[in-house]
Amino acid sequence: MSIGDTFEQEDDADDHLIISQIIAGQKDLFRLLVRRHERKVFGMGLSFFRNREDASDFTQEVFLKVYRGLSGFEGKSRFSTWLYKIAYNTAVNRVTRNREYQSLASEEEGETLLRDNETPERILVRQAAKQALLDAMKELPERYRVCVDLFFFFDRSYQEIEAITGYPVNTIKSHVFRAKKMLREKLEGIADTE
Repeated sequence: MSIGDTFEQEDDADDHLIISQIIAGQKDLFRLLVRRHERKVFGMGLSFFRNREDASDFTQEVFLKVYRGLSGFEGKSRFSTWLYKIAYNTAVNRVTRNREYQSLASEEEGETLLRDNETPERILVRQAAKQALLDAMKELPERYRVCVDLFFFFDRSYQEIEAITGYPVNTIKSHVFRAKKMLREKLEGIADTE
């Protein structure tokens, strides 16, 4: 066991102790959890939203959810893993909402951006391919989908995914590999039927 492992275990033990005291009624200790973890949550917010104001709003939203749900933390995993899962889900939901809003606004304004060689048929084919990929993604096991989302769509490294999900790096690599294989098979099946 390395010195870093010892400090990490102490941090986990400290988090668990702080949480038990908060649940027992010492609500003001929540600021200690925020102080210990807000930089990493803010960093995740920056990686998703690319600006400090949105990352700050995101960080506040995450810690509000954590505070409200703290009694549901069972202590079976590290607190940081539980926290980052909440942060990841919050970020994905916000990004999805933002995309849907932008899409609706674009449709309402009648703005369709066409490339020089774009035709209505190509637009429809691209939309169908995108929808097929999204449908195939929904069929992946959750653990695969999370790893693929973080790796491909949010450009996270294996180490960052490990910090968010708690999965070991080799497991993440395996999940990404298997998910790609499953997606390829599903999408080839669709292409063969058309």
